[in-house]
Amino acid sequence: MASASKSFSSPVEPAKPPAQLRKPARTEVIAIGISTGGPDALRVVFSQIDADLKVPILVVQHMPAGFTNEFAKSLDRICPLDVKEAEDGDSVLPGRILIAQGNKHLEVERKGLNYSVRLSDNPLVSGHRPSADVLFASVAMNYQNHALGVIMTGMGRDGAQHLGTIYKEGGMTLGQDEASAVVYGMPRVAYELGHVMEQVSLQKMARRICDVAKTPR
Repeated sequence: MASASKSFSSPVEPAKPPAQLRKPARTEVIAIGISTGGPDALRVVFSQIDADLKVPILVVQHMPAGFTNEFAKSLDRICPLDVKEAEDGDSVLPGRILIAQGNKHLEVERKGLNYSVRLSDNPLVSGHRPSADVLFASVAMNYQNHALGVIMTGMGRDGAQHLGTIYKEGGMTLGQDEASAVVYGMPRVAYELGHVMEQVSLQKMARRICDVAKTPR
């Protein structure tokens, strides 16, 4: 993949990408970190996602406690896949999208060949709970080169560091581009750190996620 779109312009050139421990393999999970501007952006992505996508999706959207259940239900109404607010112990299943609860970290736990999610009240990471960095680190540890990490519109730098961990473990990474991001903070930092393999516009994000996830490797 190209390291960045040729049409993209940034005052800062990205750092040299980290060395990958192994080559990317078949995508078995998609992890998305998103914040300011995220609800509308996720509505665009999930309304356009392929109905036959068989890869589970885990999402950290910065949102207060008490709002994520209704938000997940609103996404479920427009998405061809099943969308629900994550509950502790939920299975990570093909065709299922789990949205992190407000004020709860979301991590993956592996037992044999099966994966489930764990919620926790652990301290804030990168200023947030849930934190995209926590999700990305957990996904990188459990899925290694079978993960696709996506960082989208949002203020600050949450997710930028451990998107790089997904990259190092051999996973694939995408970042939303500056032109389509409400706040080009989180994806900018990830890009400048060299952790983004490819920058993608919001309108093309669903298509690119599906293409990457479905590509045999």
